[in-house]
Amino acid sequence: MGNDIYERLRGFLDALPTGFPTTPTGVELRILKKLFTPEEAELTMNLRSEPEEPSQIAARLGKKESELAAKLEDMAQKGLIFRVRQGDQVKYQAFQFIIGIYEFQLKSLDSEFSQMIEEYLPYFGMSLGPVRTKQLRVIPVESAVKALPGVAPYNKVRELVKQQDLIAVSECICRKEQKLLGKECKRPKETCLGFGKFARFYIDNNMGRLITTDEAMKILDLAEESGLVLSPTNAEELQYICCCCSCCCPTLKAAKLLPKSKYVISSYYQAKIDSDLCSDCGLCIERCQVEAIKEGDGHCEIKDEKCIGCGLCVTTCPEEAISLMARPGMEAPPKDLDEILSKIKAERRTSQLRS
Repeated sequence: MGNDIYERLRGFLDALPTGFPTTPTGVELRILKKLFTPEEAELTMNLRSEPEEPSQIAARLGKKESELAAKLEDMAQKGLIFRVRQGDQVKYQAFQFIIGIYEFQLKSLDSEFSQMIEEYLPYFGMSLGPVRTKQLRVIPVESAVKALPGVAPYNKVRELVKQQDLIAVSECICRKEQKLLGKECKRPKETCLGFGKFARFYIDNNMGRLITTDEAMKILDLAEESGLVLSPTNAEELQYICCCCSCCCPTLKAAKLLPKSKYVISSYYQAKIDSDLCSDCGLCIERCQVEAIKEGDGHCEIKDEKCIGCGLCVTTCPEEAISLMARPGMEAPPKDLDEILSKIKAERRTSQLRS
């Protein structure tokens, strides 16, 4: 079989919504070889993007159900495929690489894999460059928007979390990866929140632990204290919240480097500074994760094209000179993760046809 099965698996993953592009170095094949045995690669390519029971998969593939179920569960535990529990039913499906298989390697992450991911991420990011719909968005810390009128329900982070029946917290894979690469971040590690089926997957795989709503609120408090940007699913329905820093998160790194954050970040707000109130203390400049604030003539100034509307500067300003304002023309996000991925897949297809 050689590389052939991994080349086919690469093509299979590339057909999923967020893709899995080729690279000049072939690092994507090295990643697949590290994660999948040939047998696991073959079985993955025979799964569907919608969850199915082992009996359905076994009937389609002509395999013994008990043996196949054990293999599927083993692959789910390795984070190679996704498992969904619906009551007493257990279902499995093929899943995209990012956000997906990569993040599911939290338990097994090592320096070799981290180095390969660092090499691969720029190519992955470029492949999604023309795609308008983002998997994640920035949601303001609640204390920065609580006084604003007309805040949409999907922009009230604490209200969204309070609606969840099942919540898990796990270590941030980005900060874990950077530590393995010798670039340890001093910010809190256990800050990633998962909800519903993602919470269940992380708990069942021993990648995260079950927490209460009150514990989740304390994590949001800790994230704000630590200057972490809240990045939830870019949908009205909440699936997870990443608490991100620009020294570790690839998306925030890009937003920090690019002159316009809109190329990589979906955000509903931007900050504004009242120059009459600003004392030019510079705390907001230190607080900003993407270098969207600069020194002006006796006061600080917002770089509108770079501001991601996280609200961290608002809560830090001793003069209360900073506030958030809604970005004009923003539409409501997709309803749920399925709609996000459907949009991304369609936009990728359109951009590929144009190129």
